[in-house]
Amino acid sequence: MNDYEIALSLQTETVAHRRYLHENAEVGLEMPKAVRYVMDELEKAGLRPQKCGHGITAQVGQGGKTLLLRADMDALPMPELSGEAFACPTGTEAHACGHDFHAAMLLTAAKILKRQEESLPGTIRFMFQPAEETFQGSRDMIANGILEGVDAALAFHVSPGKMPVGLVMYNSTGTMMFSVDGFRITIRGRGGHGAYPHTAIDPINIGVHIHLALQELIAREADPTHACVLTVGQFTAGSAPNIIPDEALMQGTLRTNDRDSRKKLVGRIEEAAQAVAKVYGGSAELEWISQVPPLICDPVLTESVVRYMKELPIPSLSFYPGVCASASEDFAVVVEKVSSAFLYLSAGFPDEGGEYPAHNPKVRFNEAVCPIGVASLAHCAKRWLEENR
Repeated sequence: MNDYEIALSLQTETVAHRRYLHENAEVGLEMPKAVRYVMDELEKAGLRPQKCGHGITAQVGQGGKTLLLRADMDALPMPELSGEAFACPTGTEAHACGHDFHAAMLLTAAKILKRQEESLPGTIRFMFQPAEETFQGSRDMIANGILEGVDAALAFHVSPGKMPVGLVMYNSTGTMMFSVDGFRITIRGRGGHGAYPHTAIDPINIGVHIHLALQELIAREADPTHACVLTVGQFTAGSAPNIIPDEALMQGTLRTNDRDSRKKLVGRIEEAAQAVAKVYGGSAELEWISQVPPLICDPVLTESVVRYMKELPIPSLSFYPGVCASASEDFAVVVEKVSSAFLYLSAGFPDEGGEYPAHNPKVRFNEAVCPIGVASLAHCAKRWLEENR
């Protein structure tokens, strides 16, 4: 049997993995249920999993080049309203981005590749990663050696919505996903009575002017040929209408599709915040709470993966190049360090089942994508090793 036929024969198993992880959703770096489950299943398949930071790794094959296959495992801190029988019951976690699929598909692909280990002309390493949503997981595992000896990396991401299963979306010519630099600005003034503003230094007033200055960076300093999006999503201060507070807090994100634009604007945000605060007699302290580069895949590797996928007898598989999303993905930290490819697999429904997008509490994903993901992971890994002995 070919890898797609094998993946179809293991569909019940892959779906069971997905539903367990879905119902037992966990967020952040600490994911004890997922870690235990993944390690147990890898051991059942004959592998020797190990902790790597807060994630899990294992590998098959020996010698030769090493290809990394990555899957994230974490959920989002939100309630689930999907109506699925296996919905997470906690009311505070939900797999609304499809990471349960990624881990489930990689578990089954690892089982297939273990069975075929003796014929592998190299090494395949598996990366089961926590905390993608908080942009901590990749750095955590990289700091603990996940990329040591790795020559290339591959990851797939499922995508819900009103579309049929079988679409493959990728970008081999430019940026596939934007960078994200999350910032927190603490503005310090001097509190006072609302009736006597001249005796105080108003941090709210300073924050308003910082917000305007940051938007002017996009309007007047960002290269208009590149996309740059700056959003302040939180602005909090004060406890009463007649009291000028001592402090105000602003939090936001900068997203770009260009490395040079990102480098320039990251520096200018801090300069602008501090300069504006000084003008009005206060101070501003900036802290970067997430720093993820734009996801720009290796063009040769990406086109090779597309070619490998076309070798599989998957019905109605359609390829859409040049896809770019303004969302961000911390696999970009891996991409920045080793030759990598990242592709989207549609997991939607063409009818009302695909009404809701990712990160919506009512989103649903189509489990028919599972054998496509499993077969693509296994087949592409083997083919890359064959062509890169």
